[in-house]
This record gives sequence, C-alpha cells and structure tokens, in this order.
Amino acid sequence: MRTTITLDSDVEALLKKLMRERGLSFKEAVNSCLRDSLNPSVPRVDYVIPTFDLGAPAFDVVHAFRLASDLEDEETAREMSVGR
Repeated sequence: MRTTITLDSDVEALLKKLMRERGLSFKEAVNSCLRDSLNPSVPRVDYVIPTFDLGAPAFDVVHAFRLASDLEDEETAREMSVGR
C-alpha cells in the first residue's frame, strides 16, 4: 500500500537513527517500527537497571532515624511555643 505520512521532527530523527544503526531503508524502518508496535504478541524487552553492593553501612541507621525524629520533635515544640 502506498500512502503519504507527515512525521514529527523527533520521529524523523529516530527513524534516521534506526536506519543508520540497522542499515535499513526508510520503508523497512517504518514497517519494522509499525509492525513491532502494533503486534501485541511481540514480547517487550524489560529495561534492567544494574545494581551494586555498597557494602555494610558506615553507621547504624536506627540511631540516625532516632536523631532525626528527636530533632523534628524539638522543632515542632519550638514552633508551638512561639505560636506559629
């Protein structure tokens, strides 16, 4: 089927990039993108974020949370005493 489409500039740039990377013609790139996006049976590739072990904590976080809570309580009491 022959048709005319108007592409947004960002879509055009993405298609050109795909054409360069895969050595595709414009027709092949457009058909490949449309086929992949319109066919629900094509499995999607999950994006994986690498994780790294940072080792043992340098300090006891329980004490840090307790300190933060105490400081927050002190600030709340101070604000209440000045009528804020």
